[in-house]
Amino acid sequence: MRYLERLRWPEGFVCPKCSHAGEAWRMKRGLLLCPKCRAQTSVTAGTIFEGTRKPLKLWFIAVWEITGHKYGANALTVKRMLGVKSYKTAWSWLHKLRRAMVRPDRDKLSGAVEVDETYVGGEEPGGRGRYTETKAIVAIAVEIKEVGYGRARLRRIPNVRRATLESFVKDMIEPGSVVRTDAWTGYVKLGQIGYMHEVVNQSKSDDPAHVVMPGAHRVASLLKRVIIGTYHGGISHEHLDYYLDEFTFRFNRRTARSRGLLFYRLLEGAVQTGHTTTQALFGGRQDADA
Repeated sequence: MRYLERLRWPEGFVCPKCSHAGEAWRMKRGLLLCPKCRAQTSVTAGTIFEGTRKPLKLWFIAVWEITGHKYGANALTVKRMLGVKSYKTAWSWLHKLRRAMVRPDRDKLSGAVEVDETYVGGEEPGGRGRYTETKAIVAIAVEIKEVGYGRARLRRIPNVRRATLESFVKDMIEPGSVVRTDAWTGYVKLGQIGYMHEVVNQSKSDDPAHVVMPGAHRVASLLKRVIIGTYHGGISHEHLDYYLDEFTFRFNRRTARSRGLLFYRLLEGAVQTGHTTTQALFGGRQDADA
């Protein structure tokens, strides 16, 4: 609990009720008492750990194991690692931790950035080009470096219309950056909203798409490999956003040499992420995440 306190209040205790900053009085059962408003609070209140009936030590073990898997861990694997009896517990813990993997205030991408879309789902008869009725559409942005790739951002989007794609670009990429896309009409106005727009017309190129737009296609290929290899394709559209957050967390830290740093970053996000009840998680269809 002291470790979580340092993560949640790195500059010292701040009362969630009156915003008093300074020392708090320690009480039994790990509660902290604000000396100003006398409110009692727990370090886990308002975090993904709120209301947990399992020891925090078990959560720490879960975070350590999850950050140690290069391509992610499914619920059945976590259930075995932790020795819990309930698949539902392992599944809900994974989804709560996925919500903590991406900070809402993270820096935007910058420099040269490739933007494209990919489609997640099974075979769709009659589907051609950007047409789909059953698959999920995922927008991808990835920084292009002189050698290799930088950070990536992914988001599930409802369609590939201009307003949708421009909103994704504005949310993910710093104005003034070079944005490289294909010739799809949804990107045609990027040069008018603060970006240096480079268009790559794949239909007029002798090279295949993965050569013309290597960054976005590389990310899309890795994403589909994880979905098939780790989750066996069993991801519902309702929860896809959080799987994308986990993929982004791992991709952007793929060169990290310290597993301890990944552990630290995930717990740091966990105390900054609001509580979601297990009931709310299961409001949608339970994934075949086994």
